[in-house]
Amino acid sequence: MKQKLKIGEFSKLMQVTVKTLRHYEQRGLLVPDEVDDASGYRFYSLSQMQRLGSIRTLKDLGFSLEEIKDIFEEQNHMPDIDQLTGKIQQCEADIRMLQRRRERLVNVLNSQKHLKEMDKFTIETLPAIIVASHRETIENYEALGMMCVNVIGPEMQRLGCKCPPPGYCFTIDHNEEYSPTGVDIEYCEQVEEMGEDSAIIQFKQFDEVPTAICMKHYGPYDRFYQSYTLLYKYIEEQGYAISGHARYVYVDGIWNQDDPEKWLSIIQVPVRKA
Repeated sequence: MKQKLKIGEFSKLMQVTVKTLRHYEQRGLLVPDEVDDASGYRFYSLSQMQRLGSIRTLKDLGFSLEEIKDIFEEQNHMPDIDQLTGKIQQCEADIRMLQRRRERLVNVLNSQKHLKEMDKFTIETLPAIIVASHRETIENYEALGMMCVNVIGPEMQRLGCKCPPPGYCFTIDHNEEYSPTGVDIEYCEQVEEMGEDSAIIQFKQFDEVPTAICMKHYGPYDRFYQSYTLLYKYIEEQGYAISGHARYVYVDGIWNQDDPEKWLSIIQVPVRKA
């Protein structure tokens, strides 16, 4: 006679919960060999052990329950060569995605370590300076570097600008709100004396900023918001109010560091006591 096992016995022998067996039944993957109409008891045959073993193997290989059902409907217990090849390709894509995620996690970790290792905030006086200024709406923030190299730098050289050591340059973002494109940005570089304006460069005087809260930012520019979160919290806690445009000072960047995680910028925010 055909040996029948109650759902609990089958569950125990195959080390699968009853809840899982009921789920497989609902999905049409493993329907009990017999269901008693009166009691509702479910019975499984010994041959269904092989089918359940195949389900577990295929799940371990990364096949979804829907894919396993399709394999069974083709009267197979194992996928064919094309199906296995597809899963291998998917695994390779997942590995690449996880590697990229790991790299981002390492970058974020290193950035957080930098924040813990350094003095987060300094309070400084920014002296009055003369700058060569260029304001333009550029495509995005990444375009700033090329604009400095190809447009601003050659024009300053043509005008004979002399920059006092060690050099001080910064940008001011004039956008009223965040926009990844169409960035209204002003680039300023300290020079020794006022010059004659050109179509590209205008000379201007910046008054002294008696008090500015400054913070170092390590990493790419699209993570400035992380530093701003800490910086503005500090400003509020110290009882200051913002009194002018923030300056973005670029110490290390794409011009001498290929790794964006090694870029160093300083955010300088003019403040006054609230």
